[in-house]
Amino acid sequence: MSREILLLVDALAREKNVEKEIVFGALELALASASKKKFSEDVEIRASVHRETGDFTFFRRWLVVPDAEIETPSREYKLHEAVEEKPDSQIGDYIEEPLEGFDPGRIGAQTAKQVILQRIRDAEREQILNDFLARDEHLVTGTIKRMERGNAIIESGRLEALLPRDQMIPKENLRVGDRVRALVWKVERAMRGPQLILSRTAPEFIIRLFELEVPELEDGLMEIKAAARDPGLRAKIAVLSKDKRIDPIGTCVGMRGSRVQAVTGELAQERVDIVLWNEDPAQFVVSALAPAEVSKITVDEEKHSMDIVVDEENLAQAIGRGGQNVRLASELTGWEINIMKEDEWKAKSEEESSGIRAIFMEKLDVDEEVANILMEEGFSSLEEVAYVSRAEMLEIEAFDESTVDELRSRARNTLLTQEIASEEKVEHDIEDLMKVATMDRDTAKLLASKGVGTQEALADYATDDLVEETGIEAARASELIMAARAPWFAESSA
Repeated sequence: MSREILLLVDALAREKNVEKEIVFGALELALASASKKKFSEDVEIRASVHRETGDFTFFRRWLVVPDAEIETPSREYKLHEAVEEKPDSQIGDYIEEPLEGFDPGRIGAQTAKQVILQRIRDAEREQILNDFLARDEHLVTGTIKRMERGNAIIESGRLEALLPRDQMIPKENLRVGDRVRALVWKVERAMRGPQLILSRTAPEFIIRLFELEVPELEDGLMEIKAAARDPGLRAKIAVLSKDKRIDPIGTCVGMRGSRVQAVTGELAQERVDIVLWNEDPAQFVVSALAPAEVSKITVDEEKHSMDIVVDEENLAQAIGRGGQNVRLASELTGWEINIMKEDEWKAKSEEESSGIRAIFMEKLDVDEEVANILMEEGFSSLEEVAYVSRAEMLEIEAFDESTVDELRSRARNTLLTQEIASEEKVEHDIEDLMKVATMDRDTAKLLASKGVGTQEALADYATDDLVEETGIEAARASELIMAARAPWFAESSA
């Protein structure tokens, strides 16, 4: 019998192209599962098959748990009892007892067979998937084998993958037997091993399709820098040529539109805008909004946004149906884009100018004329007045040396005063935070500077939120939050 087991393991490993150890593992699991049927109570059994002789050994095992947490005595061992039996026992360990002369018999034979076959099928699927992933392929082309709750199971050779309903192009109606191409999106770990998940809506899918149609992309002469999609309706891609002799847009379009038509045909006739990528963000945004023409553009680096001014005739085209054009342009460029008319832009500019003018007049103690000169020369904050080089400010014709020095001095004094006031506020705020056990002054200052100025405010935070807002390590954040909540527990137990 033992030799038959070894021959069976060897045959299954070769037939299914999986490691022998996987087959041994499946066999041990099956034997253990079948053996449980010999017991009337809920027990845990471990089976072991000798790799060279094929002999079986069975063990009954108990999980070591804290004394107060034992729930199933037939499967669990109290920690203090485990230590008495095995001094180095720890929570999570197992106490095992050999089952001498134990024979599972025929009772669980069918169960054992099913478990073995299922484990081997899972291992076979995982091996096929690993072989596919090792080839570093980005697209899967296959046939829809079946539909499950709206999701499509795609079969490509021996590979089986899942195309979820929400990753299908909305207006296409896929059926069993249809030939489908999709992007390798991600791998999910499930109970039966890894599952390859596909997508036809991801922006990267259109990039991979163009790489199939445009040899220059595969050769590295061109690059698609970004892509944005409204699946089934419209997409934008940004292309860059690394060879000045190549027109990137014309190359992607192809002779009589053949290349772009091949891509749109795969995407349910999704319209594709091909724009030139530019390292200048403003120029890139202008290109991304095409075919709408832009009149003015204002860039806010701090907010990572741009105000785009278009005339009345171009407004609808710039925004697009349902905001589609501006939304795709924003996704493509990574900038927040605000489309506005000339009068809206003037009103916003005047409002911002009034605010800057008021700050200059109040904080620098100057009249409106001096404030306007500073603004006309491009100054928009006290920091710029204080720290732009003296030589650059002396180039302003309306200011002499003494005026420049006085303005710089007033700006720096104002900023220093504001910084001192801010420090004093932080010092005041940390007094309450220092009541929290394990709190240190540096951490308290950091919390106060982020708006967490009281013990009560700290106690209200979730660990993930505090980590995101302050950058404190998760373990430290959790420790501080629990310490801040200590009064709550004291009140509830009183």
